[in-house]
Amino acid sequence: MNRHSPIALATEEPAWIRRLLIAQALLLLAALLVAPLATVFHEAFRKGLDTYFAAISEPDALSAIRLTLLVAAISVPSNLVFGVAAAWAIARFEFRGKSLLITLIDLPFSVSPVISGLVYILLFGAQGWFGPWLSAHDIKLVFAVPGLVLATVFVTFPFVARELIPLIEAQGNDAEEAAVMLGANAWQVFWRVSLPNIRWGLLYGVILCNARAMGEFGAVSVVSGHVRGLTNTLPLHIEILYNEYNFAAAFATASLLALLGLFTLALKSLIEWRLLPAEDPAGQPSEPQPLPR
Repeated sequence: MNRHSPIALATEEPAWIRRLLIAQALLLLAALLVAPLATVFHEAFRKGLDTYFAAISEPDALSAIRLTLLVAAISVPSNLVFGVAAAWAIARFEFRGKSLLITLIDLPFSVSPVISGLVYILLFGAQGWFGPWLSAHDIKLVFAVPGLVLATVFVTFPFVARELIPLIEAQGNDAEEAAVMLGANAWQVFWRVSLPNIRWGLLYGVILCNARAMGEFGAVSVVSGHVRGLTNTLPLHIEILYNEYNFAAAFATASLLALLGLFTLALKSLIEWRLLPAEDPAGQPSEPQPLPR
């Protein structure tokens, strides 16, 4: 568009307004993101490296780290399999109950994680619907690792599916139909054609799912029982340390989650850059460029 055209002149703001808006955005970013993040690392290292490493290497902290990794290692692959299957079914097929499936996928976005944890207590707790049967068979779900996994799976299962559904719908099925006409079977079409086309969107969804799984607080807080060294994940361990006024250890442990968030943000930005089509000199979108080695 010509910068001297009436439309451009009508929508162009004075330079001082642009600078003011940019300054407001930067101040808001500094107040809500940079300052809290800097505070976490400042408080974590304020008493020295010895105190920091002692806080993150104590038995309860190591147990919380192991449990957090274990819960994520179970819930993320589970949501990966479900997300790919659900997205493929929704984007490629018409079937009865499709709208209900889409609604159920979005349910964790509209229900408080605390409510979801309470539902598990009402279902599998000692006084819940299935509690007496579980107790009779010596099966423990809530206040144990299985309950943490169930709660985490529930709050994280929309991420992979919701990333893949619009991507698969936008790509169409021309490539798959061509592969079938050339003699490929269903598995060959999926592994060699469909999956490579959605790999970056799939990785994007997995990264977001993993970040939510490791940082989840509300649902796991309800079903964990807060048993030190057994059912406390990192967020719950941080809460206990903070409530005990052990601020140095609390911020030291919180810095681990902050580092996870920064790493997730970096991966997210890298994948977004990879998904954005580059533009040629004429301004037309071209093929995405390969990731730097």
